[in-house]
Amino acid sequence: MRFKTWAWGLSLATVALLTACGGGSSSKTAQMRLVNASIGYSSLDMAVNSATVTTGVAYAKAGAYASVDTSATGTEVQNSTIGSTLASTTPTLAQGSHYALIAYGAAGSVRTTLLQEDQDAPATGKSKLLVLNLAPDAGALDVYITAATDPLDTATAVASGIATASGSGYVTLNSGSFRVRLTAAGSKTDIRLDIPAVSLPSAGTSTLVLTGSTGGVLVNGMQMIQQGDVTNFPNSTARARLVAAVGSNALVSGSIGQTQLMPTSNAPTIGDYQTVAAGAAGLAVTVNGTAMSLSAPTLAAGGDYTLMVWGPANAPQLTVLTDDNRLPTTSTTAKIRLINGVASASTGLTLNVDYSALASNVVAGTSSAPVTTPATTSSLLTVTSPASTTPIYSLSALAIQGNGVYTVFAMGDSNGLVGSLRKER
Repeated sequence: MRFKTWAWGLSLATVALLTACGGGSSSKTAQMRLVNASIGYSSLDMAVNSATVTTGVAYAKAGAYASVDTSATGTEVQNSTIGSTLASTTPTLAQGSHYALIAYGAAGSVRTTLLQEDQDAPATGKSKLLVLNLAPDAGALDVYITAATDPLDTATAVASGIATASGSGYVTLNSGSFRVRLTAAGSKTDIRLDIPAVSLPSAGTSTLVLTGSTGGVLVNGMQMIQQGDVTNFPNSTARARLVAAVGSNALVSGSIGQTQLMPTSNAPTIGDYQTVAAGAAGLAVTVNGTAMSLSAPTLAAGGDYTLMVWGPANAPQLTVLTDDNRLPTTSTTAKIRLINGVASASTGLTLNVDYSALASNVVAGTSSAPVTTPATTSSLLTVTSPASTTPIYSLSALAIQGNGVYTVFAMGDSNGLVGSLRKER
């Protein structure tokens, strides 16, 4: 597939303020509509200059255009349910032009970006596409656009390294229906979204907006046709990993459907995340060659999960933990939590950093909530138990990186207790 780059590598601010061609209006008004790309809110309103102009815009939908005085553009995005203001902006609008105000982010952290919707039409048989990375926690992304059955390993990225809150610049492609895959920057194996078919209109312009997920790593998508409809492309997958925390160095293996989560391994072992279909997962786990009797866990699309097998090897249990791998809200802090998989533990565990308890009384088979802690170059991390006078796990001179996400695991049993620190992000 041949393509050419148009305004390659522009920031969102630059994209938003591209000069419109053929706008032509003698009035001092512009047309602006609200696009709800926030996974945290099912319905949003927009008020301009203290007057509500758009109501009830559902997720992955766009409201109607409202006429806005270009000299009074103070705009609020509001929660439709209670009317509270979630984000405020005062955009610079050119008279006679069309704009989409895109609201994105999770509940409590809504942000906005402005996109001008007056791009010149490409030639017949061609289509312009802009990709906006509005997934705050996903990191930089690469974009691959191919025929439906083309392998990814031989594909060339249409756009690479699109940072959060940035855009690809408009790319001119052939019109038609194509498969779109988003991956972590520089990795074809770390697929964040796979859309089987996206229609690129002939002589048309569209924007693929990437939004966040509950787990933080996978992304959702929606296609905005310039001055037209919005099509939702939600992620249909989740990420899951198997943690073998059972005692006695038991042999553990597991899979979901046809996806292997862990080959036969001696506990304690922490498996890597694997991408699996969302929904009721057909989970199979064996411990020392005996299959566990398990109900199928339900994995929500876009979620991250730890499936922990723990307890005595002759009576193992499974706990499904929902993982929050979203980044901290500030780059100078990190998030950390404790997972207790110690067999037959009679008391809860405490996670300490520099002698401050960040999580207390974390009982066996559970996880603490993620806690924010300052980034440091050298810290003392310990996991303690009321049943022991010394820490059951300790790390000295630990560098806690800003914008990092960490999990501390306590696994095994009293005869072979093991601690492990995993940097998730």
